[in-house]
Amino acid sequence: MPAKVNGLKIERKFTESGQDPFKKLNWTKRDVEIRNFDGSVAFSMKGVNLPDNYSQVAANVLSQKYLRKAGVPKKLKKVREKGVPIWLQKSVPDHKAMEDLPESEKFGEEVDGRQTFRRLAGTWTYWGWKHGYFAKEEDARAYYDEMCFMLASQRASPNSPQWFNTGLNWAYGIEGPAQGHYFVNPETKELERSVNAYEHPQPHACFIQSVSDDLVNEGGIMDLWTREARLFKFGSGTGSNFSRIRGEGEPLSGGGMSSGLMSFLRIGDRAAGAIKSGGTTRRAAKMVCLDMDHPDIEAFVNWKMTEEEKVAALVAGSQHLQNHGNEILAAIQAYDDDGDRFNQSKNKPLAIAINAAMKAYVPENLIARVLELGEQGYSHIEIDTYDTSWEGEAYSTVSGQNSNNSVRVSNDFMHSVIDDKDWNLYWRTELDVAKKEGRDPEPCKTLSANDLWDTIARAAWSCADPGLQYDTTINEWHTCSPDGPINGSNPCSEYMFLDDTACNLASLNLVKYYDSETTKFNTDEYIHSIRLWTVALEISVLMAQFPSVEIAQRSYDYRTLGLGYANIGSLLMRMGIPYDDNRASAICGALTSMMGGISYATSAEISSVKGPFPRYEANKDNMLRVMRNHRRASYNVPDEEYEGLTVKPRGIDSNYCPEYLLNEARQCWDLAVELGEKYGFRNAQSTVIAPTGTIGIVMDCDTTGIEPDFALVKFKTLAGGGMLRIINQSVPVALDRLGYDNKQSKEIVDYIIGSGTFENSPEINAESLKKKGLTPGIIESLESQISNFTGINHLVTVSSVGKDFCTSKLRVQESQADDWSFDLLGHLGFTKQQIDSANDYIFGRLTIEGAPHIKESDLAVFDCANKCGQYGTRSIDWGAHINIMAAAQPFISGAISKTINMPHESTIDDIKQAYMDSWRGMIKANALYRDSSKLSQPLMSGTVLKVNLEEEEEVAEGLMSTEKAVEVLADSLPIPEAEPLARKIVTRYIAQRRKLPDKRRSYIQKAKIGGHNVYLHTGEYEDGTLGEIFIDMHKEGAAFKALTNAFAIAVSLGLQHGVPLKEFVDAFVFTRFEPNGPVIGNERIKMSTSILDYIFRDLAVNYLDRNDLAHVKPEDLKPDILRSEGEAETEQKLNSGLNPAGSSTDGHEIQLTLEEVEPTKADSSTLQLDLGGSSVASASFSSDSLESSAVEDAGKFGFEGDPCPECGQFTLVSNGSCLKCVSCGSTTGCS
Repeated sequence: MPAKVNGLKIERKFTESGQDPFKKLNWTKRDVEIRNFDGSVAFSMKGVNLPDNYSQVAANVLSQKYLRKAGVPKKLKKVREKGVPIWLQKSVPDHKAMEDLPESEKFGEEVDGRQTFRRLAGTWTYWGWKHGYFAKEEDARAYYDEMCFMLASQRASPNSPQWFNTGLNWAYGIEGPAQGHYFVNPETKELERSVNAYEHPQPHACFIQSVSDDLVNEGGIMDLWTREARLFKFGSGTGSNFSRIRGEGEPLSGGGMSSGLMSFLRIGDRAAGAIKSGGTTRRAAKMVCLDMDHPDIEAFVNWKMTEEEKVAALVAGSQHLQNHGNEILAAIQAYDDDGDRFNQSKNKPLAIAINAAMKAYVPENLIARVLELGEQGYSHIEIDTYDTSWEGEAYSTVSGQNSNNSVRVSNDFMHSVIDDKDWNLYWRTELDVAKKEGRDPEPCKTLSANDLWDTIARAAWSCADPGLQYDTTINEWHTCSPDGPINGSNPCSEYMFLDDTACNLASLNLVKYYDSETTKFNTDEYIHSIRLWTVALEISVLMAQFPSVEIAQRSYDYRTLGLGYANIGSLLMRMGIPYDDNRASAICGALTSMMGGISYATSAEISSVKGPFPRYEANKDNMLRVMRNHRRASYNVPDEEYEGLTVKPRGIDSNYCPEYLLNEARQCWDLAVELGEKYGFRNAQSTVIAPTGTIGIVMDCDTTGIEPDFALVKFKTLAGGGMLRIINQSVPVALDRLGYDNKQSKEIVDYIIGSGTFENSPEINAESLKKKGLTPGIIESLESQISNFTGINHLVTVSSVGKDFCTSKLRVQESQADDWSFDLLGHLGFTKQQIDSANDYIFGRLTIEGAPHIKESDLAVFDCANKCGQYGTRSIDWGAHINIMAAAQPFISGAISKTINMPHESTIDDIKQAYMDSWRGMIKANALYRDSSKLSQPLMSGTVLKVNLEEEEEVAEGLMSTEKAVEVLADSLPIPEAEPLARKIVTRYIAQRRKLPDKRRSYIQKAKIGGHNVYLHTGEYEDGTLGEIFIDMHKEGAAFKALTNAFAIAVSLGLQHGVPLKEFVDAFVFTRFEPNGPVIGNERIKMSTSILDYIFRDLAVNYLDRNDLAHVKPEDLKPDILRSEGEAETEQKLNSGLNPAGSSTDGHEIQLTLEEVEPTKADSSTLQLDLGGSSVASASFSSDSLESSAVEDAGKFGFEGDPCPECGQFTLVSNGSCLKCVSCGSTTGCS
């Protein structure tokens, strides 16, 4: 249709009329590649044409996720359409032009970013032009060019569904069968069913759906699971409030009792889990909300915590069952008399084992089953054991893990907590009846508000759920409250509106509007961008299709939008302002105020062209009240001036806000209110702050949404795979802003990220490596690869040095060369301290704390959400997260998706205080995460679980020692050779503890079993007998490590209470479980059937002279004619803890200094392998060892410690109330 006289006028800020919008950017073709955790290629694409400003990470994610992979015609032709300029007309495949092309070459994929950017910008412009949004063609052309440039220059990005779906029909003529979607025809205003999957795209990411108290009918419980499934399948997220569902035990109209809400939530949770297991995200994007007066509120609050306790019970209990079952079978097998083997009165060890199992609550029928297996000749049973891995069987067995859970708290409840009052719960049917009869409802249960408050806080402290949504605050800022209350939110909690509505999101990259030279924020370009992106989101509602009739109709009626921003944490750092600072809050408030004000002003401007949203008149007075309150917050008026608010907002503090930002923030709302009163508003909501997961990576944002940075050092993906460590790009800019010169800045950055060279490195450098036998060529090769690795142990490996060279010149055994976790530097004789010192110099300390030149007063500028690296001690206080949210909330119509990070040491009272402060700060929703509160997260760095055996009480005075008791009992027994029987009786029944000396002899034995490092540390009595053992498997998971620690403590207590070592040896040698196989590093033992088999073989050989349990006899270790005396002497020194020069080393690990080895070239055919999986080594390696090492390194860089389910990298970080992967861009949210 022709342009309208009163259409939108579009000015240019970034482009010039008649010029290619991409001309200002430099474009380069590059190869992109994303690798899986095991090094295999997950995605690759050659020759992708993108602007130089795109980092490799952004290029990878854009190419993998957003470039269309199929159906793009090689030749296109325009489709003539009346009133549409030729440059804006739709395109379809030109089949005639493609006649001569092979069938496989007629259609392909997008290989140029310009194709994708034009696809999006062109579609928005096309729909806007057709429906009269632009005044003239030149305005439409300006809009198209400006949007193309903003996408290409990473100034802004829409949510993922826009990238996936928008423009496929307009740009390429792609069509497909309808998928059951609906839309309202903007011309006829009638609801229609889509006849094509792509003509009306599906650009919305966030949905809120209603659910009625009905089992099988439309709109009911089972129907909701179907509606959710449709959204999950296509990558969107949804939330629902389940408060209408009757509680457990509530009377049914037809008689009987309701099974309750929780039974249905478990079904929905399992359904969501099943769908996500076939997709690419770790969990379904789903929100479950419940009102505080629901009868099942206590069960709901404790749901996730209780289910996590079940996981812990499965992990511990499965091992417990197996241990007790095998103890019973061992007692049966050890008894000599076959006839009385099952007679408990005679076979006392069997009776003891059964009794111990029963005392440990092992089910009696399981004990009976074990006895029956014993009768059938079984000597061992295997019971499935579990771990706390998020993707493991234990978690998949329980419910409540596939959603974010929130409770809706009203001001009444919060005041009841403060005043220590009671709180009533109500049957759902009673609420309906009381409302109909015009009376107050009768409660079904009354409990203390503070007790319920404590329950919520304890659950959140334990497992990070439930979150809180402040119902009164949400609805006091609700623009359409006459049409009903807001009951729920999307999964990430930023979109809050009426049920059965949807929201499409977009975010601006704030850093792109900051000029580090002038130290000013470009408000003109920022305001211009807000206006144009508000238009894009409004047009997206116009062109969209929706998954249900209700959502299609209500999206047309209310036209809710979700414009937000990202990277404010980076912006503040570049400004030299700490995240926890009054200036930060004021600037955040001002920028958010500008965004909210201009977005609503643009909505009013569009309303002057197209009219207000259909339900505006019914909600006009209330919406204008909300607009006036937004404006008042920008002026920070006294509390009494606000209309209809019980909790007052925190306005912009003019004492801390730059004047030019403050003035713009106020003028924007002046304009919004003025235009709104004159024209109304086109959209009931316009702004939210989303977590910007994948799109944040595409825009190269250091920080997402309103979050601070999570670490100062980041991983960047290399073009050929692998990872590159780089400093947060805001750090050098911030140092310059704070007045540090170039030399000082470089030294600070080098301290954080490392020098990146062996030159001047302490302990490990080119000279020391040469003395150890490495050739200059190998050292030069290692030097060139430093930037590709995350640590020196990942750099200097058998793979990078060359397998042939290591085995032939460095005496690395073949089995060691094939072990990915083999410590080559340790093998060469470098100590842990030397390795750490060199690592800090070359690869950095990952924190700015302690850096040269840095002032103590400047450290706060660089604080992150987590402690940085293993040396970092600082992090942003959780109160700062609340302050920044409170500064932004008064100026956005939706809410904020943000995680409030709390340290591991936070208490339940801290949780309550954070919830209370959030309410008082007028925040609409709160999601807390206490570090390590999830079972699946490894314990935070430095957290150690210890039991000091030496602190046990000494044997009480007057009690007989074990040896004396054995002597007395043996003398009294009327049988020959009574001492063994006496010892058995004493040690099993009446022994008392024998205290170890404060100073004791010991040895440490390191070995590898199936690729797993095992450290055995012993402690001896003065007479040389064994008194204690310690077992360390430091690279294993927390659960397995805890079990081995506990086992070692139990054995030590047994030894100190007189249990002979022989008893342990007899019980545990030949036990069989994984890991098992060849033993590397022990000179006497070369094979084991399990970790315990190996440990007790070693103890038996060293303390009981049980050479029959060794694989190498002592005489085999003596010098022979095949070895010179010098070699024998060298080996003797190595085995006694000395290096060949005679100086001490760290125990039994064989280390060798090679100074006389003839140089040779490294094996260049062996590929490298680093933490990120940059390439696949030719050697085989243990996946468990690799994963545990990756988890350990991931924690140093501020990552969560879980693998990304899509690419396998250990690079998941908090992203609003969800998680995102900074390697591949996968997100667990819906943005």
